[in-house]
Formats: sequence, C-alpha cells, structure tokens
Amino acid sequence: MKKTLLSAALVATLGALSFLPAASAATAPTNTGTIQFNGKVLADTCTVSINGSGTTVTLTPVMATSLATAGATAGATPFTLDLTNCDTNAAQATLSFASGSHNATDGNLTNTGTAGNVEVELLSGSTPINVTTANGGPVVQLSNGAGSTSMTAEYYATGAATPGLVSTSASVTFTYQ
Repeated sequence: MKKTLLSAALVATLGALSFLPAASAATAPTNTGTIQFNGKVLADTCTVSINGSGTTVTLTPVMATSLATAGATAGATPFTLDLTNCDTNAAQATLSFASGSHNATDGNLTNTGTAGNVEVELLSGSTPINVTTANGGPVVQLSNGAGSTSMTAEYYATGAATPGLVSTSASVTFTYQ
C-alpha cells in the first residue's frame, strides 16, 4: 500500500510540474510594435539620349596593330548618357543592360561586324562595366526629372584584331529610386 501511495504521489507531482512551463509562458510579458511601409509608384521610364541627341556612339577609328594582343584596348571614345522626362519623384537611376550581344565571360559587347577578335568595352569613369552582370554600371543622380553620366566606349581585343567594321548594341534598363 505504501508503494502504491508513493507511486501515486510521484505521478501527481510530475504531472503538476509538467504544467509549470506552460503556465509561466502564458504569463510572460509581450512587446508589440508597428511596422510602417512606404514606397513610390513611378511613371514609365526616362527618355535616353547620347550627347544630348540621338542614340549612337561613333567610335574613333583605330589601326588593327593597336589591338594586336588579347586584352589590348584602343580608341577610347567618351560620351554622355542623358536621361530626360523622368518621373520627378525618382532621385536616381541605376544602369543595367536588358539585352544585346555580349560576351558572358568578360562582360563586353560582342562585335557583329566584320572586324575579327574585337569587342566593345564600356566604362563608367575608369571602371569597366560588365554588361552581363551590370557590375560597374553607373548610378545617375536625377533632379527635376533629368540627369546624365559620363561614360566611355573603347575597342577591346580578344586576340590579334583583323581589319573590318565594328557594330554592336545593347538595350539599357534603369532601376529607379
């Protein structure tokens, strides 16, 4: 009988203890707060132009001998990328490329013309822009719906260049803030 009472007392004690964590969790203090979300809905994209008008950059002609080895660059041609008619609520636009013919390995624009072993490299300041990943792409500060950034395009040799024409293009995409 003593064993039965002792066992019953032990079961009752353990059973009561199992409710303690639940009871203490139910009475624990709680903190609450509010999260505010803000954003902008912007109008369609800005108008893009090169050097104030048009959308073509004409590279400086170079001799094939200036592009005789892989990695050589020549014919650096500065240009200004101008944005106008942007939503006035946008403060900046980050440049990337949506499409175009580019080399996934080095991020340069591939040549669809007749010159051999030549690509076009884009630079923002002195930083090469990887067209594939958008690394190095400029951020254009916008004020009153307009802004501009200075860039450079140059020939880039993938091997000993052969004479011919160079032609390439890329669609520019902007992410606005």
